[in-house]
Amino acid sequence: MTPRFDAIGLVVTDMAAAVAFYRRLGFTFPDGAESEPHVEAELPGGLRLLLDTEQTVRSFHPAWQPPSGSGRHSLAMRCEDASEVDSVYEELVAAGHHGELKPWDAFWGQRYACVQDPDGNGVDLFAPLDGRP
Repeated sequence: MTPRFDAIGLVVTDMAAAVAFYRRLGFTFPDGAESEPHVEAELPGGLRLLLDTEQTVRSFHPAWQPPSGSGRHSLAMRCEDASEVDSVYEELVAAGHHGELKPWDAFWGQRYACVQDPDGNGVDLFAPLDGRP
């Protein structure tokens, strides 16, 4: 038997804020997810994004402590084109989310920007430039 990659799990301090942020990026959560201790959104290709509150994690792992510092991990969101990178970045920053890196044309051939979700997790926005993959 070989394990297969199935889900990405994030521990959140405020479920309502996290669900609202990821909904802005197109993730679909069930109605009422804002008040649940665990929610899931199905991703293209069959993967899932799992959100759990800190209290939920501590209920089965009492010694768990949230990580500290930056650079814990990030999610990468492919946009249709460079203008979508810019507009999504601006929308999220205007909504009060921290813009970590303003959109720029990266040397590896992508329009690239970084924002943070409500818990400080990185969310990278990118689109290929000049027809690159």
